[in-house]
Amino acid sequence: MQRRDVSCNGTTFILLGFSDLSLVAQICLFLFFFVCYLLSLVGNGLIISAVTFSSRLYTPMYLFLKVLSFVELLSINSTVPKALQSFFWDGRSISLVGCATEFFTFVVAAACECALLTVMAFDRYVAICHPLRYTTVMTTNLCYQITFCIFAFAIGNAVIECFLIFSLPYCESHLVAHFFCDIPPMMSIACANTFIVEVYQLLISVTATVLPTILIFCSYARILTSIFLLSSTESRHKAFSTCGSHLVSVIIFFGTAMFVHLRLDNPFSSYEDRMLAISYCIIIPTINPLIYSLKNKEMKKAIRRLNLKFVDSHT
Repeated sequence: MQRRDVSCNGTTFILLGFSDLSLVAQICLFLFFFVCYLLSLVGNGLIISAVTFSSRLYTPMYLFLKVLSFVELLSINSTVPKALQSFFWDGRSISLVGCATEFFTFVVAAACECALLTVMAFDRYVAICHPLRYTTVMTTNLCYQITFCIFAFAIGNAVIECFLIFSLPYCESHLVAHFFCDIPPMMSIACANTFIVEVYQLLISVTATVLPTILIFCSYARILTSIFLLSSTESRHKAFSTCGSHLVSVIIFFGTAMFVHLRLDNPFSSYEDRMLAISYCIIIPTINPLIYSLKNKEMKKAIRRLNLKFVDSHT
């Protein structure tokens, strides 16, 4: 069928989601999305509340964890609610404005997370490798300044990407072979040359994923070197356990994101991209509270105190 350009005004897209899979697979995925969504809301919400209401957690590490949890909530709320609707035919349509809003919010959250993970690795490097200088290097004002710069960069980049993607003319079908408005599926249905978009996407992906990955691994390499010098076996084991879980999260998030957005000669693959997107859209926001915070003794104590306050206020 010949494809023709249509105006973006009044455009409605159809998120195909996982409609090509069997009914049993769709039900399993729907339950998986729903459970992960609830766990992410509870886990990240607890972290934000615990850090906000506990003066003992008013340190750079926990302030960054609080911001990361906020970003995780922003990320999962930008994609999962509509993804859950897309399992039902009546919920698959999304307007141009809705698609652009979903895309913009997700891009802001993703860029913030890339930068935050890098900053948090540097924070741990200073704390472990230069403990005597930590309080002078990582000040509260510096944390706020870094957070402001991260969000300013993320929002600026999202505005540019949103303009580049949604100024393209789209083809007649408007069928988006994904569960949210991501860059590869949106470019695959564009009826125009996407070279400029691809070049910008490549540059920003290298900046936001490759460089942070290198910096993170350099930080953890220095951290691990310092850990080997620890005299206590228990301390080494604890440090290795923490660093290992952090690196697993980093590898899953950056690895899948780079695979999806840095391919030069591999065309968009609906099934492959959807499966990979689940990892950084669903799994990471769900497991990060466990990896970064809920395994932490101080965080556990703060959450218990928060629960006791809540119970006392309702008795």
